[in-house]
Amino acid sequence: MSTLAAARPQRLADTHNPHPAPLGQALPPAGSVALLRARAQALLPQIAEGAAERENARELPYALVRRIAEAGLLTFRIPKAYGGPGGSVHDVIGFLIDLAAVDSNIAQALRPNYGVIDSLLAGQDEAARQLWFGRLLGGHILGNGGLERGGAHGSVAARIVRDGAHFRVNGTKYYSTGALYADWVSSIALDEDGRETSFFVPRGRAGMELVDDFETAGQRLTASGTTRFVDTVVHAEEVRSGFFSRERRNAVTPLFQLILAAVEAGIARNALTDAVHFAQKHARPIRHSSAQVSVDDPYVREAVGQIAAQAYAAEAAVLRAADALDAAWADQLSEAALTQASVEVAQAQHFAVAAALKASELAFDVGGASATDRRHNLDRHWRNARTVANHNPRQWKAAAAGAWHLKGEAPPTSGAF
Repeated sequence: MSTLAAARPQRLADTHNPHPAPLGQALPPAGSVALLRARAQALLPQIAEGAAERENARELPYALVRRIAEAGLLTFRIPKAYGGPGGSVHDVIGFLIDLAAVDSNIAQALRPNYGVIDSLLAGQDEAARQLWFGRLLGGHILGNGGLERGGAHGSVAARIVRDGAHFRVNGTKYYSTGALYADWVSSIALDEDGRETSFFVPRGRAGMELVDDFETAGQRLTASGTTRFVDTVVHAEEVRSGFFSRERRNAVTPLFQLILAAVEAGIARNALTDAVHFAQKHARPIRHSSAQVSVDDPYVREAVGQIAAQAYAAEAAVLRAADALDAAWADQLSEAALTQASVEVAQAQHFAVAAALKASELAFDVGGASATDRRHNLDRHWRNARTVANHNPRQWKAAAAGAWHLKGEAPPTSGAF
């Protein structure tokens, strides 16, 4: 059997929680942002170890995701009043760039957690904040099961209907980001009046099946496969109040997009790391090179310099857009500030995609034919960058930014902006 055939996902329903650490155990307090950064810096090298091999073998990193949650690294944005560190969007995005620079799959898989926190911060449901902030501070992990195949992008066909004191859901979801790693799965269904209704159900709930069937060119470890609901019970307290309609602008949708941009910036930096390592440890100068070793070859140096510039600029652009979102929060999420932030996020995402793709391509220029050996897995960077880029086509980002600069036309309020 070939390596690629062996790496294809098994289409098995997920019927157990593979997490090694029991929930409810005593966890260290979230502490300050500085403490979380220190924990991240201690954990990131362990996540980096074997990341390329995990992707080749398609081994879902359950234990590593659990360790990230237990270290409190999902809780940057939880306010100090709730026991959190009270961090900024900039803090979240900075961490996710660092995380994506060692494993872009995990960084994207954790995306739902940060979106839920900001949706609670922007909402008015104090009971929900107390509940979910407490769960996240206790090490719980949130996943997503909202999008569906068929129909227009973003359309919802799943149904949720009242059944006595509770509800029942039927429908099939795909692109269930992080669901296989999660303790709680968030989803959307249409109620009897056709309104979108958001809800959470715990992992293991009867009638909810998580299937590991995500087969894409890249980002194959984001656990973004199928979620099926078959007469799944949803209790009244599991229905989310204050769910943001996609018909009005809010702070959550640009955050989701900025996280994708952060993943791209991290991929660019990871391509730089691998290019430097390959040039130092594996590459040989071409026969007519003026150098005795590859690190002295002027064109290898140029290629690495170009990759470094792409990664540097992508990170700077993404963090600047994060500052725009922080400014919107400081301005109490005014329409003007949110619109400005949405435009800046679109611009940053457009550039980060191009930078990640270019950096990933240039990584091959530091070596000869051996750079394409499967054991090095350098192609994962391009495949991962390309897969993230296709979540929301960048042409729309550029066109929306152009309309803003030309006519002051605000970008759409859909999830793509």
